[in-house]
Amino acid sequence: MRVDVIANVDEVRSEEFVQKSAVVIDVLRATSTMITALAQGATGLMPVETVPQAQQMRGDQTFVGGERYYKKIPGFQAGNSPHDYMTPEVAGKLVVLTTSNGTRGLLKSHKAARIFAASFMNGTACASALLSFGKDAILLCSGCRNDFSLEDGLCAGMIIDAMESISDAPLQLNDLGLAMKHTYRQCKGSLFETVMEGCAAKQLVKLGFAHDVEYCTGIDTVPVVPYAKSELILTPLFAIAANRG
Repeated sequence: MRVDVIANVDEVRSEEFVQKSAVVIDVLRATSTMITALAQGATGLMPVETVPQAQQMRGDQTFVGGERYYKKIPGFQAGNSPHDYMTPEVAGKLVVLTTSNGTRGLLKSHKAARIFAASFMNGTACASALLSFGKDAILLCSGCRNDFSLEDGLCAGMIIDAMESISDAPLQLNDLGLAMKHTYRQCKGSLFETVMEGCAAKQLVKLGFAHDVEYCTGIDTVPVVPYAKSELILTPLFAIAANRG
């Protein structure tokens, strides 16, 4: 099984996902928020690219959230903090979300055979799902403003580490995947502190979202994998984290 890690959304073409599994990673904060929303009882999650597209989806059966430059979009029900989705208002509704980076990654990967959203919170569950489906995979780090994000790369490394722990079958990794696997193994005991050194975490702390960074760096805290196959509406794939001991 081949697993490639891509540094940011702009470094891959949609055609490269054909007949592969795609894992979109935006630890701070889009994919962590998606996981939280589905765990809170949302019926599904629809990523959209623009603010007007999200606004058009407002209605009794939807919960609309989004951000630009880390800040909530005026008039939306929520921003991109996972804590905004820890509310009974989410249950039973379709969450519509637009963000600067994570939703772009999901839309870019729309030609994949299967699409998953991952963060540290569901990393082992996501690894189990990838192994169950068995297809070659692309782990797409969403990055930030066309650049690589430390926390996304570390999450890709976590998923690879979990896959190798769960299965004896060797993985074929690209160089970035190999680097992130070894980097994750070196710093997993101080993951929060390492992530806090990254640009995205520093910016979130500056804006008063330190609690989001702490929440989003929890390991295997929410074993729910947002999943889509044909149309790009993510639904919860509940996966029990495999025993890695």
